[in-house]
Amino acid sequence: MPKVLRGSAPDIDTPTLPLDFAQFSALVSQSFVPLRVRSDRQESFRGDIRGSGTDDVHLSVVTADRHEIQRTPELVARKESCFFKLGLQLSGTGLLIQDNREAVLRPGDLTIYDTNSPYSLVFEERFSTVVLMVPHRLIELPTGALCGMTATTVPGEHGLGRVVARFLADLADELDQLEGPVGARLARNAVDLVTTMYAQELDVARDADNPHRPMLRRVQSYIDDQLSSPELSPSSIAAAHFISTRHLHAIFHEEGLTVSSWIRSRRLDRCRRELSDPLSAQRPVGQVAMRWGFADAAHFSRAFRAEFGEPPTAVRARAFGA
Repeated sequence: MPKVLRGSAPDIDTPTLPLDFAQFSALVSQSFVPLRVRSDRQESFRGDIRGSGTDDVHLSVVTADRHEIQRTPELVARKESCFFKLGLQLSGTGLLIQDNREAVLRPGDLTIYDTNSPYSLVFEERFSTVVLMVPHRLIELPTGALCGMTATTVPGEHGLGRVVARFLADLADELDQLEGPVGARLARNAVDLVTTMYAQELDVARDADNPHRPMLRRVQSYIDDQLSSPELSPSSIAAAHFISTRHLHAIFHEEGLTVSSWIRSRRLDRCRRELSDPLSAQRPVGQVAMRWGFADAAHFSRAFRAEFGEPPTAVRARAFGA
């Protein structure tokens, strides 16, 4: 059975399900980020939060009676880690308010919100929702652009929205699959699907205003295909696309990026994935680094720690309990 998230507070260590209002309110903040919960029916309130995941990515299923959740400016100011939360409404309806936008959430709708900005969630009836919580750094899209999509809905009835909704709903039914090394792979698959869906949404909205976006997407796809090549460089990328190196740098600059930092970030991400992948458990860390273009082990270790806040050996040890 999927595990039920529990915090360290004495009053919610081993509650009898369903949770009452006090237990639910405490568990909401422990499961996600600090939040304020309000209900006008506290005495009869019943709720439940089930969840599982990796150190970075968490999937939760929330089922509860009517209530309101607020991420206030004061709570945001505490400066915890920054997360995006993707919600899939399973039943009931809700209202998400963030960044001067409002989104009515109906069954099947997907929406995204940012814990680094105040928001409110209002549920006027009993509901159930899936919440995927992901650090900003794992969503490989410009943070500012994705923040422009908060409190908007993506229908889960067709296209990529349907693929993402089905995948998340299936994971919600099998939460125990998110534990251990295989779970880390599944969690990353979920993040990749969400990133792809919002990349498409952003491209549709922005391509008309920026004629360089199609070229940027082609270049980034090429970089991903060539990450293991030690010959990958701005000049080789520009030559492969019949543009000048100066023009290549200008295309990335328009998005607030540099070519070199993009390549480094993508390579480090591939290394991190492989270090957590059970299929690569026997491959030495140095070999993983070389496989993705890092010839100098010391440089790789420094770059990895700077990107993720820990050495590569720590990622592998945590993934496999070493």
